[in-house]
Amino acid sequence: MLILTRADIQRLIRTPAVIDAVAAAHAALDRGTAHQSLEAPTPLASGGVMLPMCAALENPAAAGVKVLTDVPGNRARAMPTQQSTITIIDPLTGRCRGVLDGIEITRQRTAAASAVATRHLARETVRTLGLIGAGAQASSHLQALTTVREFERVTVWSRSRATAEQFAQRHVGNGPTIEILESPEAVVRSADVLCTLTPSREPYIQGEWFTPGQHINAVGAPPRPDHREIDTDGIVRSLLVVDDRAAATSRSGEVCIPIAEGAITTAHIHAELGQLVTGTRPGRTSEHQITLFNSVGLAIQDIATASHILDIAEAEGVGLRVDLSEPAPSTVSET
Repeated sequence: MLILTRADIQRLIRTPAVIDAVAAAHAALDRGTAHQSLEAPTPLASGGVMLPMCAALENPAAAGVKVLTDVPGNRARAMPTQQSTITIIDPLTGRCRGVLDGIEITRQRTAAASAVATRHLARETVRTLGLIGAGAQASSHLQALTTVREFERVTVWSRSRATAEQFAQRHVGNGPTIEILESPEAVVRSADVLCTLTPSREPYIQGEWFTPGQHINAVGAPPRPDHREIDTDGIVRSLLVVDDRAAATSRSGEVCIPIAEGAITTAHIHAELGQLVTGTRPGRTSEHQITLFNSVGLAIQDIATASHILDIAEAEGVGLRVDLSEPAPSTVSET
């Protein structure tokens, strides 16, 4: 099997290919040729949780599991709150093909899902991309969304002005002009396409700020039923698309809280993302419609992306090859 580090993955990964892999995985889920399990989180002694995310796809054949940890206390340790490792197996033989660091794959597949949603839900004439949050997900979303739409301007807000300035410096001259705004409201009102990319527990994006024809990708809140970035009014006003109904109605505060409040029912969910890809449900039907993609994050996204990267690594000879089944060398005792 191959072991791929984050550096290996960064060397091999390509945004357009990840977008294609994620779109195909969602289409397979809709057609019934991909399967995944939604396991309950296991509490950790740190106060965090560990979540196994298993998935298998039939064509191309791929299977595996991502073990995700969410440890809020890591903020004080200057470590990522979410970390993960992905194991890919050969679904025909059960042989372990590879073990991959999950951080870069998670970041890229998350942005790819937003790009797929934007491709099907955003107007063709969009010009301004708004980003709430200026960390790693902002960079991956900028790269992914400019693959599916042509933006002239990017507006960004972060709780830390320094973080927003660092984001702007990293991307200056690489495409759209970047403008740092002073409030979330200013970014929301400026954007044709909006991405919310913060680990918020409380909603600070208000639906009354949404404008006709806008598309929103709600991405950042951790997959917990009491965490959300967007208030109930924002969900009520929007044509709502989710990555997976079961995941959204059990793990996403954006969906769970409005349902608990009685503001919506599950019937308010217009479609799953895979239904838009296969065409079994329509996307945007009006230039004035407000559309919203609620992203929880799915195992099929991770496994499809990781399997694709593993294929490239095997072809190019990248990574550390090990054989876990190799027997220990025999020893001969002398008398």
